[in-house]
Amino acid sequence: MKKFVLAFVMATASISLVPAPTLRAQDITIKDPAEYNDYSMATTQSDPKAKAAALEAFVKKYPQSVVKKAVLTMLLETYQGLGDPDHSLSAATQVLQVDPSNMEAIVISVAIKTSQCKKNVDPKTGNLSDPAPCDDAAALAQKGLTATAPAGMSADDFKKQTSVANPIFHSSIALDDALSKKDYKAAVEEYKTELMLYSADQTTSGPGLVDTLNLAEAYVKLTPPDMVNAVWFYARVVNFAPAGFKPQIEKKLDYWYNKFHGGLDGLDAIKTQSAATVFPANLVIKPAATPQEKIHAILQNTADLNTLALADKELVLAFGSKEDADKLWALMKDKETPVPGTVLEATTSVLKVAVTDDAKQAKVPDFIVNLKTPLADKDVPAVGSDVGLSSKNQPEVDGTYDTYTQIPGTDTVAQSAQIVLRDGALVPVKKAPVHKPTPVHHAAAAH
Repeated sequence: MKKFVLAFVMATASISLVPAPTLRAQDITIKDPAEYNDYSMATTQSDPKAKAAALEAFVKKYPQSVVKKAVLTMLLETYQGLGDPDHSLSAATQVLQVDPSNMEAIVISVAIKTSQCKKNVDPKTGNLSDPAPCDDAAALAQKGLTATAPAGMSADDFKKQTSVANPIFHSSIALDDALSKKDYKAAVEEYKTELMLYSADQTTSGPGLVDTLNLAEAYVKLTPPDMVNAVWFYARVVNFAPAGFKPQIEKKLDYWYNKFHGGLDGLDAIKTQSAATVFPANLVIKPAATPQEKIHAILQNTADLNTLALADKELVLAFGSKEDADKLWALMKDKETPVPGTVLEATTSVLKVAVTDDAKQAKVPDFIVNLKTPLADKDVPAVGSDVGLSSKNQPEVDGTYDTYTQIPGTDTVAQSAQIVLRDGALVPVKKAPVHKPTPVHHAAAAH
């Protein structure tokens, strides 16, 4: 996934814009013969590294030269040709000092700072160790979006520049919104704007496809998530992702679609639709039934609620609507019940037991049994011991339903119900009677 996401950087590392008219020595007069000779020597070097060094030396020696902008532009192009991002960024910064609206320098700076931004992301937490490169890239991108055509450039040439540059700018701003500001709503809008600037074919590979994936991720991170749009853009990426990345992305698509819809039926049709167009049109995905809706259906289809298993009754009390939970509780209250489970806490007067698997895993008691008669210390069951299954030679805990409370869930603990019983009793395991062998009487030997 990492290489796929970084495709944006590789695609923009050697970005080619329609060049603006460049100031060269032949356009103006360099009056100082020594400066002219140094300029000619630097600009005619055939070896790129030697040329870069000569151009750097020229700028340092002649900081006020009339050809400084032309030399810095050439220096930037040379470092770009060498694939040297650090020196390219330095050269671009110098270009912007003398030509603040230079589109090529802005684009290159944005692309390199965006790459630096991504390197600061912790792959485990998704947090930034240093948001500065992201913020700098976004600020430059905003500047690029408001830049006007330089003197001497035709409207058509400037339009060609912005058609290349503006998608890059929106992508960088979106990345800063998502990573640095955690503003996923703003990120969604920037990614959508970027994709609208591309042709449909441009979104099937390269930066356009990468940011289609980033748009899907941003939709997932909204509060609440927009699962319909997230599914659409995940599905579109699956259609065009390189073979090596497709399984990872398809796994995400299946997970979120199943979580939202409650199954994978209908997903193939969405994949087909998303392959044909970038944005969805009136896409409707039926959400899965909520726990309350599922429980209501169970109650509707159960003729005698008393026949529900204890775990199912607790499920209704935990997740059902108040109306459904109270309906069941009216049948349960004041009735006796056994409590099979694991003892989590125990005193001579109260036993706290985990009955459901969720309660056992979370180590949170879902049944509290207030004993009618206190136990002797020696009879208090050990924490961690099981009760309620006489077939496994376990003591039985009984009690009478008294009250219940619906406990909301947290990030780490599932929603549950806590049921309190009164008049509880611990019925110890009955020991099998010891059978003594019948004594054998031997008759006296005859003399």
